[in-house]
Amino acid sequence: MSWPDVTVVDACVRRDGRGGSPTAVTDDDPAATDADRRAVAAAAGASHAAFLGPGRTPDGGRPVRFFTATAELSGCGHGTVAAQAVRLTRTALAELNDRQHTGGRTFDTFAIRRAAGIEVWFDQGLVALRHPAPDERAAIVTALGLTTDDPHPTDAPRIAAPGAPRMLVPVHDRSALLRARPHLGRLAEACRRYGLLGCFVYVPPVGDRPGAARMFAPAIGVDEDVANANSTGCLAAHLLDTTGARTISIEVEQGDTLGRPASVLASARRGPAGITTRVGGLAMVRDSHKRVF
Repeated sequence: MSWPDVTVVDACVRRDGRGGSPTAVTDDDPAATDADRRAVAAAAGASHAAFLGPGRTPDGGRPVRFFTATAELSGCGHGTVAAQAVRLTRTALAELNDRQHTGGRTFDTFAIRRAAGIEVWFDQGLVALRHPAPDERAAIVTALGLTTDDPHPTDAPRIAAPGAPRMLVPVHDRSALLRARPHLGRLAEACRRYGLLGCFVYVPPVGDRPGAARMFAPAIGVDEDVANANSTGCLAAHLLDTTGARTISIEVEQGDTLGRPASVLASARRGPAGITTRVGGLAMVRDSHKRVF
């Protein structure tokens, strides 16, 4: 199986255009197996790959599937940013309002050309929140290798699920965030045991200063993610819930420990059905198309 036409997109770059999460984007092939799809990300030098399906679903969504080297994902935030950026570049339009179908859900997307790249936003939908059980919390926090001085003094871990659940773990400051040295084997085992996608370790935003975060997901083959957009939306939902506000907007910087500075934007709103979020980021579409194998 070969994919001669793979575009690599730096998704969720910083405002100055640096960094971002390299994401492979290609048209899907109905003859491909899932093993073929899993191989694309690794061959393209990306942690994730987005596969653009043909046509539309009955509710108007354009199919997109996401794979890492080890698994298919029910959703991928920075992958959605990359996929919609590529869709816009295939048109002569200045902006594109569309709908994407991924993981059994269809949602609105918006992409617009900016001087620094392509800005993409998507509706993440409802985010369910719960407090972790004591054994669940202990297993994850212990596997992260944090010291007794690292936890945040007023915030607490939370499980957030826009679909796939993940644990949000607040730490005291950016120094504590940099000190996190997870035992990846233990973390992967704990995530599988409790049905978690991974663990989003973060410093909350304060005033005009962006937050900062690191996402560890070894259970799905991503030891540390450059940018995790869906978890940023989850964080916005958590912060909205704990403050009691009706709306909130945040920016979270990621990727610095991997030498790929990234930035993700998110907003959350409280409605009749619960907390809904929108997530966004700036994408740089590389000009070259790459034959990966």
